Amino acid sequence: MTLKIRLRKQGRKNHPFFRVVVADSRFPRDGKYVECIGWYNPFESEQGKGLKLDEGRVVHWLERGVQLSENAEALVAREFPAVMKNHRDKQMAHRTKMTAKKREARRKKAAAK
Repeated sequence: MTLKIRLRKQGRKNHPFFRVVVADSRFPRDGKYVECIGWYNPFESEQGKGLKLDEGRVVHWLERGVQLSENAEALVAREFPAVMKNHRDKQMAHRTKMTAKKREARRKKAAAK
């Protein structure tokens, strides 16, 4: 079960409103979800009034390995840049660690021959 933070479309025709939800990637866009962590209204005129996210829940789910969809990532980055910077730094540290591990394994394998 792969969980993702993504947008769930609501609202009426030609005037969408989105909920930011944590959902299983196998479920349809507007289907069942695990938790609603915020909302996004692209038609809200004032800056900052059209988006509301729960920072604590976003951090909670990112720490548990939930992936972000492209649009959800852009919204989280706009609302909480520090959270996204921390998340990207953790991803890069993990990649660096795994790369070093692979290099070490290759070096040991080459030395054994």
